[in-house]
Formats: sequence, C-alpha cells, structure tokens
Amino acid sequence: MSSPNALVALSNNIADIVEQVGGAVVAVNAGQRFSPSGIHWRNGIIITSDESLRRYDEVTVTLSNGSTVPVTLIGRDPTTDIAVFKVENAQIPVGKIGDAKTLKVGHLVLGLGRSSEGDIRAAIGAVSVVSGAWRSMIGGNIDQFIRPDITLYPGFAGGPLVDAAGLVVGMNTSGRRGTALTIPASTVNRVIDELLAKGHIARGYLGLGMQPVRLPNNLRTALNLTSVGGVIVVNVEPNAPADKAGVLIGDVLITFDGTPVDDTGDVLAFLNSGDRVGKTIKVQVIRAGALVELAIAIGERSASEE
Repeated sequence: MSSPNALVALSNNIADIVEQVGGAVVAVNAGQRFSPSGIHWRNGIIITSDESLRRYDEVTVTLSNGSTVPVTLIGRDPTTDIAVFKVENAQIPVGKIGDAKTLKVGHLVLGLGRSSEGDIRAAIGAVSVVSGAWRSMIGGNIDQFIRPDITLYPGFAGGPLVDAAGLVVGMNTSGRRGTALTIPASTVNRVIDELLAKGHIARGYLGLGMQPVRLPNNLRTALNLTSVGGVIVVNVEPNAPADKAGVLIGDVLITFDGTPVDDTGDVLAFLNSGDRVGKTIKVQVIRAGALVELAIAIGERSASEE
C-alpha cells in the first residue's frame, strides 16, 4: 500500500507537470460559446482541433496571463482534425513534444485545456487503448489509435495529451459519443510539415463516382480472388486521370497498387495519402468477367473539390 507521503509526492508531481506544460496551452477564440484549446507546438506554430472551430479569420488565442493575441491560419486538415495557426512574437512557452509510441495501456496521462478567461484545466486518467494506424471517418490517415480514459470537458478538444514525463504526445479530440481520442504527435508533425511547405494537404484525385459492391462467389472462384468486395464505377469525369487511363463505367476496382479495396473508404484513404499525388499506380479491375490491369497517374484534388 502506498504511504501518504508517496501519494502527496505523486500529487505534487502531477501539479508540477500541469504548471510546466500549461504555459504552452492556449484557448482558441473563434466565435463559439466554448473556445477549444490549442498547443504552442513549435515556435510560432499553434495547433488546435479543426472540427471545434466555427471560423478561421479574426481568431485570437488567450494566453496563460489572460491576455489575447491574434493568430493567422496557415492551413487545415479536416481528415485528421488538425488546424494550424501562426502567432507572431508571442512570449509563449513551446510544448516539449514526445513520442506517442512510448505509451502503453495503463500509463497515467493528463489532458489539459485552457478557458477563454485564461484558466488552466486538467483531467487525469489512464491510457485505455493503444493500437496501430487507423483511418478517420472522412479518410484521414492517423499513425496510432490512442484512447485515453479522460473526460474531455467543454474546451478541452485541441489541447494536449501529456505523459508522466511531462511530454506532449498528441492532441486530444472527440470521438464517438464524446469519448476522448488522441491524434499522435507523429501525425501532427506530418500535417504541420506539409501545411508549412504547401499551404494545403495534397489529396489524390481520380475523377470517379463509386459504390461498394459484393463480388459473387462464382466470379471470385473463376478469377481466383480472395477479396469479397470491390467498388463499382458509376461515373467517370471527362479528361480526369481515371478517364485518361481507360477506366469505364461498370468496371469493378479490386486493387490499388497491389492493395485490395473493399469499399469507397479504402479508395479515399489511399488517395488521402499525399505522397500518392503525381505517381502512376497499377489498378486491377473486373471488366466483363475478366481481370484487367490499368495504369493511372494520380492527380491532385483542387480545394473546391474538398
């Protein structure tokens, strides 16, 4: 059994971590009742939860001393729920960024937030789930699935998940039914790097309308297929990459670059990986009961098509 002194020491350590990391936590004022929190991730770079924002212009952040300073949007990635802002000459501590891969189920973690009045807030819990890469509901590629057992009070979304060493290992956001999820630091860094380099996240573009379809057993047997589904092409945009590659309405796409696709979400996840843009990939389709291989040069989706 822990001694009272050990519990006091643990409590003091937690309070010290909140104080140390809290200076890098801001409130993001974007015209809603509850301001989401944000993290001063790098010098002059603040991130927050994109889905928590109601506007992107005339945004300010509230600092630990209660003062507010303006910020400017650099870019956003709704698929990973990350919005990136630039702050000029603000005297804000920068968070010490760690590696979410060090997390294990049972590790104690903190979720931090800041109110629009400048008060720091904290919630403590344990890591309840850690697993591999996953795809968000709108196709974002996220390096790890992390579910901390903490309560995301109003305004906590966009704030940091902090480990027991006082390192920021990710950004907290809301999952289904209000549960907490954490976007790991590696994903945040990848999104920041691309937004700083390009001002936007490159998304692949084919120019196809698709629907998921289940493959009949006799067709799977005849073609020696292991997958049970694919996506059927219901529309091909003229002069789009797929049209130029010879994709036809009625084709059933079953693999992209050797990877099986069973539904439209698989295709979306493939295209949402920015390193695909500009590359030529091999696509396997079923056409008139036979397998056909096509080569498609992946285009880039314009902002109006997001």
